[in-house]
Amino acid sequence: MARVLIAGCGYVGTGLAERLLAAGHEVVALRRNIDELPPSLSALRVDLTDPGQLRTISYPFDYVFFTASSDASTAEAYRTIYVRGLSNLIDALAEHRAPRRLFYTSSTAVYGQNDGSWVDEDSPTEPRSFHGRILLESERIVRSAPFPATIVRLSGIYGVERSSILARLRAGTLRVASRAGFSNRIHRDDCAGALAHLMTLEHPDSLYLGSDDEPVQWHILFDWLADRLGVARPERDDAARPPSSSKRCRNARLRATGYQLQYPTFRDGYAPILDSFRARRSK
Repeated sequence: MARVLIAGCGYVGTGLAERLLAAGHEVVALRRNIDELPPSLSALRVDLTDPGQLRTISYPFDYVFFTASSDASTAEAYRTIYVRGLSNLIDALAEHRAPRRLFYTSSTAVYGQNDGSWVDEDSPTEPRSFHGRILLESERIVRSAPFPATIVRLSGIYGVERSSILARLRAGTLRVASRAGFSNRIHRDDCAGALAHLMTLEHPDSLYLGSDDEPVQWHILFDWLADRLGVARPERDDAARPPSSSKRCRNARLRATGYQLQYPTFRDGYAPILDSFRARRSK
């Protein structure tokens, strides 16, 4: 069994840790706030932006996952974690026996296509937002690491704990742009499942796109959810600004590894979320 480090063990990282523990691996989680992590998980209160704190960890590790997220949606916050924090971790790992592989969770925000076209690992990356530009910079840092690395570009992550769309639909406050584009999504459990699966491969590729099987236009997704909640469909808003990008993410390379999605479409993934949302509202 392997010794695994999960740096920035948040929403996705916690799901990954639970899977790896169940498979018998030793898992160490790094996070600034460890109070909400499962008690079964060995966790260290570490700030990735502080190189001194990273030196207190007991190295080496067989595999390392960087699954951190930004504190805020600002360029400064993104650069702090995805550039400085990531660089600090790679430097710390390089001082010890190199891991077999580093897995880094990036985002499909690195794509700037806005015409509904299909994108995959070989598509041009010309992000329109600072989010995508900084994440693309972080990917270059990963590729320059002195040990093997795999980047997984995840699309929009959803799950039982993330139901703000349902709350807004029920409240009637959600609006959708008349020219709304495509939504690409992946369930949190499939994020964790795909990462755990890639760790088992002897020679994984250096880049994968993590998304479900069915990109869907935003208004179709919202209407489907509204119908199942029994509330009015959201109004189309001609004045609303459409998303800055609209593309359809292809997951063929991930599928070719043998990974089977637990929730291959939004309909599969949202069914238990809707059940959970209704159960909480009925209390």
